Order: sequence, then structure tokens, then C-alpha cells
Amino acid sequence: MSQTICCVCEKPIAGEVLRLGGRPYCAPCYARVTADRRGMWWASLVGAGVLVLFVLVVALVAGLARPHLEGGALLTVSLILALVPAAIWLAIFYVQDVREPEPKPLVLGVFLLGALLAQAVGRPVNEGLFAVSRWMATAGPLSHILAAILIVGFTEMFLVYAAVRFSVYGLPEFDERVDGVIYGTAAALGYATVLNVAFVVESGGVDLVAGTVRIAVTALALASFGGLLGYFLGRCKFEDEPLWWMPAGLALAAALNGLFIYLRGEVTTTAVGLQGGGYNPWPGLILAAVVAGVTFGVLFYLLSRLRRRLAAVSP
Repeated sequence: MSQTICCVCEKPIAGEVLRLGGRPYCAPCYARVTADRRGMWWASLVGAGVLVLFVLVVALVAGLARPHLEGGALLTVSLILALVPAAIWLAIFYVQDVREPEPKPLVLGVFLLGALLAQAVGRPVNEGLFAVSRWMATAGPLSHILAAILIVGFTEMFLVYAAVRFSVYGLPEFDERVDGVIYGTAAALGYATVLNVAFVVESGGVDLVAGTVRIAVTALALASFGGLLGYFLGRCKFEDEPLWWMPAGLALAAALNGLFIYLRGEVTTTAVGLQGGGYNPWPGLILAAVVAGVTFGVLFYLLSRLRRRLAAVSP
């Protein structure tokens, strides 16, 4: 008589077979997959809050000191600012990881893979093939929204999906639903870092306040939608979801990403007056912070509810 194989560690199960979402687990894997990772969610929210605080500190220092930077000095400082969001998030994750360990090389590897895919595929497609930055913002509202979703949104979210699905997804270390959120966020932060570095380099340096706000907004938004995509990946690995589940998750993340791009443009563009229109970055930061808080809060609620429901019906 053949033994039942655990769906996580792929080892024969000795003794009672525990099941979640229709799939068999050994006792150790069952304990991990039903564990309450509340600390990870607080780390995500703290990461978003610290990033907003960082922007406020930069704005305060720039307002008081009024540094005069240009040329290589401006570019160097701007590049450092472009790397800070990922550094903040990964540092907070590292502190939280002391109590709830996740393989650090895998998280860093997914981050780097997300960055590589952004540079090798994402930017050539969006900026080269479709040249969205040249026309999307000046297109009509419907064309702007459709381009933001169907071109930018789907390209970015598919590459974040690919960075997770074709690297760590099949490894034994991917042993909890919440791991999908962790790795999805890491891949999206890698993608956002490349976009921010490219923005800085192509601009030859950025205004310390407006540029830092834009950098933070990009990181907050992509991290949120990457985490959402990771939620669907985690459910796919550990439950018997229908065939449409993952495509629906990818479409939802892409649609929300595209809508955010459109709304960010709307809220940061000031009304046209006697001196013409302008740009105010702060509403974009508020929008991104709200999106990040709501997204990670909803994901925490959904996974906690799912954990309690499945545990209640399992032996």
C-alpha cells in the first residue's frame, strides 16, 4: 500500500494524514502552514510607515538646510535615495525574521530576480516597445487607464509573478501561504528599485523632496500589488483552487496597479491657472500609503480568516 506524500516537503507521511484545502500534510508542515504569522504583517505595515517617515525627514532636512547639489553630487545622493525604500523594507524584514525565520538568500535572490526582469524585460517592453512615458499621460482618460492596466500593469505584475513562480515557488522553503506575500513583495521591491534608479539616472539626479516622494510612491505601490499577487500564489500552492484562480489574481493585481498609476497622475497634477498647471507630489504619497496599509491589512485579514476556517474543519 503506497503512502500519502506531503504536499510541502514531498516526503511520505507517517501516521495520521492532516489535510488543508484538500491537500495532505505531515504534522510539521501542517503546523507551519497554520501558524499565525502576525509579526510579519506588522513588519509590512511598519515598513510602509517608516518609508513615509523617511520622506518627511528628507523634506524637513532639505527645507532647513537647503543644500545646493548639482552634477555628480546630485546624482550620487539621488541614487542613494532610490535605494533606501528597498533597504528599509528588507532591514525591517530582517529584524522580524529573527523570530519567524525565512531563508534570507532566497528573499534576496527573488528581490534581485525582480530587478533583473524589470531591467531586461519590463523597461524594454514599456519604454521601448510601447513607449508609454511619451504618450500615456497626455492620452484621454479611457486610453490612459487602458494603457496603464493592459500594458504597464500586466507587464509589471506578470514579471513579478514570474520572479516568484519560476524560482522559489517549487522549493520546500516555500512552505506557507504567507510566503507568497513575502516573496511577491520582495520581487516587486526589486522591480520598483530598478524603476527608481532608471528615473534618477535618466533625470541626471532629482529634486530631493519631489524625487524622494516619487521614489517612495513607486516602492509602496509595487510592494502592495506584489504582496497581493503573492497571496494568490500562496493559495495556489497549498489549496486546490480552480484553474481561473491565478489568472484572476494576476488580472486583479494588474488592474489595481494600472488604476493606481492613473489616479496618481490625477491627484498630483494641480489645476491649471494663470501660470499654468503644476505638480504636487504629496497627494501621491498619501494615496500610496493608504493603498499599502489597506492592501496588507486586507491580506492579513483574509489569511487569518482562512487559517481559522481550515483549522476548524481539519482533524
